Amino acid sequence: MAAREKSVKRYVVRLSAEEREQLEGLIRKGKSPAQRLLKARILLKADISEAGDGWSDSKIIAALETSASMIYRVRRQLVEEGLAAVLSRKKRATPAVPPIFDGEKKAKLIALACSKPPKGRARWSLRLLESKVVELNIVDRASDSTIGRVLKKTLSSPIGASNGSFRPRPTAHSSPRWKTCWPSTRGRAILIDRWFAWTRAQSSSLPRRACRSR
Repeated sequence: MAAREKSVKRYVVRLSAEEREQLEGLIRKGKSPAQRLLKARILLKADISEAGDGWSDSKIIAALETSASMIYRVRRQLVEEGLAAVLSRKKRATPAVPPIFDGEKKAKLIALACSKPPKGRARWSLRLLESKVVELNIVDRASDSTIGRVLKKTLSSPIGASNGSFRPRPTAHSSPRWKTCWPSTRGRAILIDRWFAWTRAQSSSLPRRACRSR
């Protein structure tokens, strides 16, 4: 506790008139993320300059319903990195996970779903697509739920209907459901919902593997 108090005293908030004006303007507009607005309020309350309130951490915690660790981080970042760093969005520690289906792979998935289904099948089910995209080396792996989300998002989007790369032409032997993939937006939504209902029914009707008893 004593070490924390010493560190807080070392990270003293003393704002210039320009910095206070910037923070006050940020709060007045109220259009920034809640976390950024909270940091601005903490700095204004902790400011020990002549124009500042110079509140203690306990008083700030009670007034702003925040934590001691939050106030400590804001103080330290201001002293060590400056006001711009406090208000800027923190960079991701790890890169964002790339989507399994990018533009090209998504187009291949749509083309596959609109193609002639396997022999003995009336339509492509999500389970069939799941194995086929791996077999054709479109992706290394993808669950049926992922494929379902990609198809539903793409086919129900007006962009997906107008973009040529996502609008493959069904063959004469394609499934009747997929022959009419691209009518009006409302018609597309109805057909897509029916297709997904059918695929879910097909998946649920598959026999489940019995669990082995130890």
